[in-house]
Amino acid sequence: MTKRAESKYKIDRRMGENIWGRPKSPVNRRQYGPGQHGQRRKGKVSDFGTQLRAKQKLKGYYGDVAEKQFRKIYEEAARRKGDTSENLIGLLESRLDAVVYRAKFVPTVFAARQFVNHGHVNVNGVRTNIGSYRCKAGDVIEVREKSKQLTILIEATQLAERDVPDYIQADHNKMVATFQRVPTLSDVPYAVVMEPNLVVEFYSR
Repeated sequence: MTKRAESKYKIDRRMGENIWGRPKSPVNRRQYGPGQHGQRRKGKVSDFGTQLRAKQKLKGYYGDVAEKQFRKIYEEAARRKGDTSENLIGLLESRLDAVVYRAKFVPTVFAARQFVNHGHVNVNGVRTNIGSYRCKAGDVIEVREKSKQLTILIEATQLAERDVPDYIQADHNKMVATFQRVPTLSDVPYAVVMEPNLVVEFYSR
């Protein structure tokens, strides 16, 4: 098993939820946490614990973003006008690796980051290999010509477990996607309930 798959499954088990809605999630088989103490009865979770869990879940969903990077995203969301929790979701969904994942070019968000890092993607005709690159409305994301026959692409586009959301226009024949607009929380097709408002409370303590 790859390190990325291990990480993905650990996040699901730690959260006790199938956060990506994948059929192979270990949570589908057993809903308790990992390790020898995973089945212990859990006590009442404090407000801090609830906020921390919401942060870990959101951070994990986007490929276990590093804490320093995630905090920077929150700080930018807080500086912007409007609702901070909505801004946070908008910034996370604008990441290039998130857009590649939403466009169904790859099966997982972990694979999306690796796919971008390996230089398989152009943004507006320019090769871009930074997963955290921020896409703007109207940006065209295209799989490079030499990468269009990769097995991972063909398999991902045929996945029935998720659809391309309406803020991304994807053409799987040409392997091109357009980031139409920055979404709001209600636009994003999360498999579980995300609570960015609790993440905001966590950082604003």
